[in-house]
Amino acid sequence: MTIHPSKIVCVGRNYVDHAKELGNAVPTEPLIFLKPPSSLIRTGEAIVYPSISQSVHFEGELGIIVSKRGRHVKAADFLDYIHGYTCVNDVTARDLQKKDGQFTRGKGFDTFCAVGPRIVPRDELDLSQLRVRTRLNGIVKQDAPVTDMIFSPGVIIEFVTQFMTLEPGDLIATGTPSGVGPMLPGDVVEVEIDGIGTLRNPVIRG
Repeated sequence: MTIHPSKIVCVGRNYVDHAKELGNAVPTEPLIFLKPPSSLIRTGEAIVYPSISQSVHFEGELGIIVSKRGRHVKAADFLDYIHGYTCVNDVTARDLQKKDGQFTRGKGFDTFCAVGPRIVPRDELDLSQLRVRTRLNGIVKQDAPVTDMIFSPGVIIEFVTQFMTLEPGDLIATGTPSGVGPMLPGDVVEVEIDGIGTLRNPVIRG
């Protein structure tokens, strides 16, 4: 699987329980941030644990691949702008995120956006039936239905395209459920979504 997004658009705190577990208020509109394309890796490639962080977390998510250029898209038309779905691990240096008070450095390291194992065309999946599961060394840490999202994919796309043009191939990471936590060099983290498969990445020391 190969994708070349012009940008990676991410949604923070899009599950109520995840917002609460980090002590954050539940947002009233999508909380948007960007990860650089240089953070992308595929399934099987290593997540590099940076030496300047002491707290690197996994965050399993549903990813959306954009099909065509979109500006001022209506939520009701969102499927017209989706090519397909994939698994995402929005890796986060939690200590740096808290220290900086914003997301760029803590989420922008090389290897901090694992994607795969494949892109499934939109018509082959029913979003209402999907669950996001994350395992650390084989132990389930996250398990929640996609329907638990505060803001649906349609709402996200409508919100983002009010101020940013989406381009074909862009990646949208739709947010993570509760259960995020630390991983260490030597660990293996897996993100699984029904019908898509399992994104699997080892963690190594930087």
